[in-house]
Amino acid sequence: MLELYHHGSSVCAAKVRLALAEKQIEWQGHYVDILAGEQFGAEFLAINPRAMVPALVHDGRVIIESTLICEYLEEISPRHPIYPADPFTRYRARLWTKAVDEELHPACSALTYVVSHRHSILRNGAGSFETFLNAPSNETKEARLVKWQWVQHGLDAPGAADKLKLYVRHLRNMEEALRDSPWLAGGSFSVADIALAPYVNRLAMLQLSELWEGGRLPRVADWFERLRARPTFKPALLDWIPDALRNDLVANGAKSLPDVRRILAA
Repeated sequence: MLELYHHGSSVCAAKVRLALAEKQIEWQGHYVDILAGEQFGAEFLAINPRAMVPALVHDGRVIIESTLICEYLEEISPRHPIYPADPFTRYRARLWTKAVDEELHPACSALTYVVSHRHSILRNGAGSFETFLNAPSNETKEARLVKWQWVQHGLDAPGAADKLKLYVRHLRNMEEALRDSPWLAGGSFSVADIALAPYVNRLAMLQLSELWEGGRLPRVADWFERLRARPTFKPALLDWIPDALRNDLVANGAKSLPDVRRILAA
């Protein structure tokens, strides 16, 4: 039995749900409400002491880290492969998963925070710096200090604009990769597309799809439309997102759009 501990706001959990759906693997879900702090409860910490979703439990054994979970799924269930058979194409797909893990995921976390979460925090009352700093977290003190700056200054916080520009650079890399093939690592849908799907979808939910629409990145726009047309997309990526979070992402994203345009036009 495969058990997945996950949450709708986690792009990493969305990646694993999409991989499970594409591989047609049945799983039992355990919804960990990370917005309510359930990841810090003793029950989940016994599964993943890092207090992060997703976590996969297979016959009592715990597997963490979303990219490694996808690799594990491929190995235990070779049917409906998501990794290319050709070694060089598989290497290309893994380059994308590496880029997501090392660069795009941190940029997505930052962008989501400065574009949306900060508005929700300020609306509800950010409280004192000490309260914010000492709230339950799996982050270092230094990371919490950075987030305080994000809350206070948004995209004008030190380094925040760089995260937006890094995101745009990866979109342009996608545009180039799609020049000669319909999918990111070749002619077939693969783990490369699965890895990028939640991150481009997050931009769309933040009302930032104009980064590729309107003729800016036509191949990315076509890729995303074909991705959204897959029967796995909505149940894996959209249906798990809490309504309150969905509404905040949309409203706050629209509120932040003028700042996004200003930075990219500079």
